[in-house]
Amino acid sequence: MITTISNSILSAKINHKGAELFSLTSLKNNQEYIWEGNPDYWGKHSPILFPIVGTLKDNKYHIANKVYELNRHGFARDMTFELIDKHENSATFSIQSSDETLKVYPFDFELQIRYSLEENKLNIEYTVLNKTAAKIPFSIGAHPAFTLDGNFEDYQLEFEKNEPLEFNLLENNLISNQTEFLEKKEGLVELRHQLFENDALIFKKLESKSVSLLKNKIPFLKVHFQGFPHLGIWTPNNAPFLCIEPWYGHSDTNESDGNLFNKEGIQIIDANKTFNSKFIIEII
Repeated sequence: MITTISNSILSAKINHKGAELFSLTSLKNNQEYIWEGNPDYWGKHSPILFPIVGTLKDNKYHIANKVYELNRHGFARDMTFELIDKHENSATFSIQSSDETLKVYPFDFELQIRYSLEENKLNIEYTVLNKTAAKIPFSIGAHPAFTLDGNFEDYQLEFEKNEPLEFNLLENNLISNQTEFLEKKEGLVELRHQLFENDALIFKKLESKSVSLLKNKIPFLKVHFQGFPHLGIWTPNNAPFLCIEPWYGHSDTNESDGNLFNKEGIQIIDANKTFNSKFIIEII
């Protein structure tokens, strides 16, 4: 099923499978901003990453001496969400723990995703409810892919703050200790596919809480991620899109001990408490 929300400026479409945003369109010029999902490059649009972000070492973790297997980015993106609230410019979706999720993630939870349009902005809010009498470890993250028409090299990134852009490289889908710095020219990062030869760029120390996409040095889109401690930027080889991914958490390192509570970047919700976060896609 598909749910559409709109205001006088934007229209957004969300697939109930994964509560995945697959269209964000300007009503002024019918401009589409979300990647079409061509499987020749990458068959998704904007999956939700939960209850892990990235890859676990050997795709395994343990809780109380019991080993569980969980595939990259978790299971939320493959589940069908229930639409629990709908207005013209907003929609809220929900999944809850089940017999199937408990086999791979032994915690009772509810995950709500709320999309709302406010003028030229799409707000995407995450709510994780701990429905147990014990702590819950989890990660959550966004993976929106923004379509880039024409030459990839015509596009630039501009980070909110003038800071060194140090990122960690991935190695076999795990975070390596190797870091590099993105070069800037006149304050802008010039996009080229060679930047992503070793997979995603993982930023763990950013002061910036927003990043803009520009075409020929003219900004057209900005992602705001206040509160998110990590950011991933990724595109596959020669693909005509770029993912800008605010995260709470990231892949394991090779040194991981497998205990999910000890995982670098993990979030913990106390018993019967709630976690809330929000990021914003602004059309300029």
